[in-house]
Amino acid sequence: MDISPAAAAGRFTFPGTDISVNRMGFGAMQLAGPHVFGEPKDPDECRAVLREALALGIDHIDTSDFYGPYVTNRLIAETLHPYPGNLTLVTKIGGWRDDAGGWNMNHEPDFLRKSVEDNLERLKLDRIAIVNLRMGSVNGFSEDGEIAAPMEAMRRMQEEGMIAHIGISTVTESQLRIAQDIAPIVCVQNHYNLIHRDDDAMIDSLAEQGIAYVPYFPLGGFLPYQAAVLDAVAAELGTSIQKVSLAWLLQRSPNILVIPGTSSRAHLRENIAAAELALGEDHLKQLDAIAG
Repeated sequence: MDISPAAAAGRFTFPGTDISVNRMGFGAMQLAGPHVFGEPKDPDECRAVLREALALGIDHIDTSDFYGPYVTNRLIAETLHPYPGNLTLVTKIGGWRDDAGGWNMNHEPDFLRKSVEDNLERLKLDRIAIVNLRMGSVNGFSEDGEIAAPMEAMRRMQEEGMIAHIGISTVTESQLRIAQDIAPIVCVQNHYNLIHRDDDAMIDSLAEQGIAYVPYFPLGGFLPYQAAVLDAVAAELGTSIQKVSLAWLLQRSPNILVIPGTSSRAHLRENIAAAELALGEDHLKQLDAIAG
């Protein structure tokens, strides 16, 4: 049986669900304009990226009304609806963009409900498979973020059938524990990559519970990271630092799902090819040492 490129890294089933996805997914953020604001430079290429992603085996797309705002959800619906039965769309709520492109957080129950309603409408869905409640700002998580009330609002929307399953994003371990006391959590989406390793212990704990960890900024995000060791490993393997970085994440733990984003079909193919790149013991040791 032929295996699609995106399936080469294996599959993951979200706990307590019937949702199974390839561990290589796609993040829609870069389909919006510069700085994730406004319309894309080449909307036709963005649509082509989405179509090719599915053709290459992507069955997990991460999006949000934050992006644009509203741009990526509109492009996804225009391009892919009616959706194939195996496609899982995941969105996130908890914030909004102002007219200057600023990122603003809001966890009031009425705002969260309106956000879910807007995502449902723009994505042309009756229910969203997974909705991530984002707690921290664009600058990272906040220890002071009060998660209980917004999680209660998420649970009510789940009970009403608007949300099938709940994830949380940009959270601390203490916030995760509070959230889990209120409703089952199927995934955590935090900032993590080869250099930014603060969540190592959380990843291992989530793996024991069978909960997905979905790192955002897997290649450094707005400030792509640089490391001489990474350059050297990529050169030895005759590949790119991007593919090495993604392959390292996939080998870091079986509960890690990667969602690299791009607005280019060429970059899409390169990212997905990382699912087939196997890093040896020596290279893994070298890469692990980068973060000290």
